[in-house]
Amino acid sequence: MRSMETPDTPETPAAPAVDHAASGEGSGEKAPAPTGIAAQNWDTAAADPQYRAAVVDLLGALAYGELAAFERLAEDAKLAPTLEDKAELAKMASAEFHHFERLRGRLAAVGEEPTAAMEPFAAALDGFHRQTAPSDWLEGLVKAYVGDSIASDFYREVAARLDSDTRDLVLQVLDDTGHASFAIEKVRAAIEADPRVGGRLALWARRLMGEALSQAQRVVADRDALSTMLVGGLAGGFDLAEVGRMFSRITEAHTKRMAALGLAA
Repeated sequence: MRSMETPDTPETPAAPAVDHAASGEGSGEKAPAPTGIAAQNWDTAAADPQYRAAVVDLLGALAYGELAAFERLAEDAKLAPTLEDKAELAKMASAEFHHFERLRGRLAAVGEEPTAAMEPFAAALDGFHRQTAPSDWLEGLVKAYVGDSIASDFYREVAARLDSDTRDLVLQVLDDTGHASFAIEKVRAAIEADPRVGGRLALWARRLMGEALSQAQRVVADRDALSTMLVGGLAGGFDLAEVGRMFSRITEAHTKRMAALGLAA
């Protein structure tokens, strides 16, 4: 599950502004100083067993998402129309695996068994990928750019409420692997060559949006510690109203990504 930031150029409409929305970065406003858990480091915050459990869940979900992204990009490379495209996807897959290794290492460093932390999320994420298997090269690019970015927006929102050590790691593994500009270039070129492609890909992207949001909600609902943190059961978490605003921001970012691709939301 990855975030793909879009270069802001005249040729390419600005992509997801919410990649940093939780912190206020890029808005022209000074971000508020962290408070509560967000102002603590891991050693201090982890003294709360419920918070520790929520972070282990979060890292486990992210780690499995990165592993799945690596596998999917490797598969997508088989659909690439040129050797250059194949090599580009292989490079991105390698970056995803590096992110997975960092998360796996962090889980081990805090005394957790990485496989056990990832296991609760495997079925849901595998199910999402089965339900949204692309039928061709372009659908694969749209899925990686739009679908994964929705998940990354969600994790960035959560990251703003984490302790400083965990927050830094989460934001680093959500860094763009280069897929954003690559996907935009290829999809926009395909639409220019055949405008009919745009309608099909727009429908596909809307389906991805619905499936990704449903999957995120299911994952949170199934994990008590994680859901408690999100709805404000832990200091510095979201309240229910903020959860609604969070999903509104994610939806707004999706609309901007669609525009970057040259598609209607």
